[in-house]
Amino acid sequence: MPATPHQGHVVVAPDKFKGTLDGAEAAARIAAGIRRAAPGVEVRELPVADGGEGTLAAALAAGFTRVPVKVAGPTGLPVDAALAVHGDTAVVELAQASGLAKLPGGRTAPLTAGSYGVGQLIARALAHGAKRIVLGLGGSAGTDGGAGMLQALGVRLRDSEGAELPPGGAALRRLASIDPGHLAAALAGVEVVVACDVDNPLLGPRGAAAVYGPQKGAEAGDLAVLEEGLTRLADEVAALTGRDVREAPGAGAAGGVGFGALALLGAVMRPGIDLLLDLLGFEEAVRGARLVVTGEGCLDAQTLHGKAPAGVAAAAARARVPVAAVAGRLELSEAEWRAAGFAAAIALTDLAEQPGDSLTRAAELAETAGERLAAELLTG
Repeated sequence: MPATPHQGHVVVAPDKFKGTLDGAEAAARIAAGIRRAAPGVEVRELPVADGGEGTLAAALAAGFTRVPVKVAGPTGLPVDAALAVHGDTAVVELAQASGLAKLPGGRTAPLTAGSYGVGQLIARALAHGAKRIVLGLGGSAGTDGGAGMLQALGVRLRDSEGAELPPGGAALRRLASIDPGHLAAALAGVEVVVACDVDNPLLGPRGAAAVYGPQKGAEAGDLAVLEEGLTRLADEVAALTGRDVREAPGAGAAGGVGFGALALLGAVMRPGIDLLLDLLGFEEAVRGARLVVTGEGCLDAQTLHGKAPAGVAAAAARARVPVAAVAGRLELSEAEWRAAGFAAAIALTDLAEQPGDSLTRAAELAETAGERLAAELLTG
C-alpha cells in the first residue's frame, strides 16, 4: 500500500466527474494545478469512489493489482472485466461485469439482463485466495435479485419441472426451488462486504424494480413482472435459510444484488465511501496534511447524503484537516457547502468562458480550479 506521507502535504481525493473525467484523471488535473500554484507543496493523489462505478479504478490507483477476467455481460455475451487484489483482499465492481455500460449497443434488456458476470468475478477472487471480498454495487443493467450472481457461484435455481432458470428478473416468477450446492463451503472463512450508498429494500414502492427499473428500460408492465419475480425469490430464500432480509437497507441495491449478497453470501453492508476510504488508507494518507481537496461532477443535495465528497469531508474533519471541493456544477449555496464542512468550493461552470466548456474542457478547468484553490488556501 502507499507509503506514509510527509507533513504539510495536500491530499487530492475526488470521485469521478461523470461523463468527463474519471477519478484518477480528476485527481491528476487538480493536483497539477495545485503544483503549479504552490510548487513547494507535496501533493498526494488518492481518487475515491462511493462503491459504485469507479470503485475498481480507485483501488488500482491506491496500489491494488489489476486481474483481468473475461466474464458474461448482462445479456450473456462475453465482456472484458477485472478485479483488484491486494494481499488477501479483492475488490469486485458490479458495473465491470453487469453494468448498463456493458449492454451491447446500449440496448436495455430490463427483463432478461442478469448478474452472472458478477458471480464469475467473485469466483475468480475466491480462486485467487481472497479472504475478504469488497463488492461495489451500482450501475446495474438488470433486476434479478442477484440470481445470476448466485448461479455463477454454483447455486441452482429451478422451476417446477426441475429446469434451471434462464437469466433475468422475469424468469424468477417460475422459481420453485433453490439448491445452494457448495456455496457455504466455498465461502468458509471469507468475509464479503458490500459497498453501497443506497438504503432501498428489495420490494415495494422504494424497492429495486419500482425505483431503479425505469432507469434500466422497464415500463409499467415490466415493473410488475420484475416485482413478482423478486417476491418469488425472496419467499424461496426465506424458506431455504429461515431468514428474511427483503426489508434490509440496501437489499434493493443494484437490481437486488444487495439482497442476494446479504441472503446467501453472508455479506455485511457498509456505506460505500466509508468502506472505500478505509480500503484506500485515507486515514493514513491524510495524517499531517495541510489540505484535502475532493470533488465530483455535481455538488448538490444528494452529495450530502452519503456521496463521496461528503464522506471525504467528514473523514478530513475527524483528522482536523480543512477540505475544499471542486465540482463540475455547484448546486449548493455557500451556506450549505460551508455547513457541510468545506472551506472552499469551486465549480467548473464558474470558470468556463462558454456554455458547455465545463464538459468539453473539464480537464483544463480542473487544473485551473486546483490552481485557484492553492492560491486561496495554501499561498494566500
